[in-house]
Amino acid sequence: MDIDAHLIESLKQHKICIIIPTYNNSKTLQRVVDAVLQFGATTIVVNDGATDATPAILQHYPQLVIVQHPKNMGKGMALRNGFKKAIELGFHYAITIDSDGQHFASDIPVFIEELEKNGDALLIGSRNMSQEGVPKKSSFGNKFSNFWFWFETGHKLEDTQSGFRLYPLLLIPKKYVTNKFEFEIEVIVRTAWKRIPVKNIPIKVLYDPGERVSHFRPFKDFTRISILNTVLVLIALLYIKPRDVFYQLKKKGLKAFFIENVIKSNDTPIRKSCSIALGVFIGIAPFWGFQTVLVLFLATILKLNRAIAFAFSNISIPPFIPFIIYASLLLGRWIVPISKPLILDNSTTFDAIKTNLTQYLFGSFILASLMGLLFGVLSYFILTGMKTMRKQKI
Repeated sequence: MDIDAHLIESLKQHKICIIIPTYNNSKTLQRVVDAVLQFGATTIVVNDGATDATPAILQHYPQLVIVQHPKNMGKGMALRNGFKKAIELGFHYAITIDSDGQHFASDIPVFIEELEKNGDALLIGSRNMSQEGVPKKSSFGNKFSNFWFWFETGHKLEDTQSGFRLYPLLLIPKKYVTNKFEFEIEVIVRTAWKRIPVKNIPIKVLYDPGERVSHFRPFKDFTRISILNTVLVLIALLYIKPRDVFYQLKKKGLKAFFIENVIKSNDTPIRKSCSIALGVFIGIAPFWGFQTVLVLFLATILKLNRAIAFAFSNISIPPFIPFIIYASLLLGRWIVPISKPLILDNSTTFDAIKTNLTQYLFGSFILASLMGLLFGVLSYFILTGMKTMRKQKI
């Protein structure tokens, strides 16, 4: 393979190294190392406690930087220690490539070209998972991972599990909680949360069952991944998504946010109005403490506009709360009538509080439903009318 001199210079100029994490892949390791070394870049091999011929193979390559684990610690830890060594050596980017032979080192220029063309991003090589020879469990696992990445970040990717990647070492998060295969999910989700672009670029892939050794343990590793996704979903719903909406509001201002996300959004009037209705319903209903989680979760599941739904769920801001509670109690009395309203003094009984609480809960859901319906219907007619007017002007 002839290596272009400009490519070699680009690797040096951008301070890019190559990291190969490996564990008991002696059948394919030498071929991968030979292919990578042709690019002349500093190559770091992380031997994750291999018990096969890996140490003997690496002895033939004095030009490699070796990070040795005394015992197997997991791919995530191998990558984390590889990143640490790369930063110590002064590198700003690291291209990671698996040692099982499925990746082609000849695709390294694709990462460099994308970096030079579009700037900093975490780049993931996108494999053609529909080609012949791709294990069904790998294809399913990738689709599963893609869905949760979209749910947690709002961004869609075609391949979230490929180990052939370019990491912007100085931009990705510094702390992680995972050490095994699930690290490759955690790092891209947390990077996306930092508003660092995470992108796919097309690469070739080879699945040779005669050579390839997979250390993925379906039950244990899938369980770890599921636990991680559960934690990431909770963080996304409780903190990340509300943070992003507040950031948009602060950056654009309430008026600009409303114009861009409600009036000028490409969503249909029915989708916008349903998003508004959902937000108003959740904001008024007695889901105190869980309103943000619920509205973002339901908006995602129902494929509504999350920004609109979240914004309108804040209808229960402090100045409005007394009116919402009072209106809920009034409506609740139609369902649970009592002789006199609750007065909080020394004579107040638990039964009286219980009765009024029941009134409030019933009334709150009735008020939430009525107001959600009202806001949804009104917004639909208003947005439809505005859309018609814009078409007539055109």
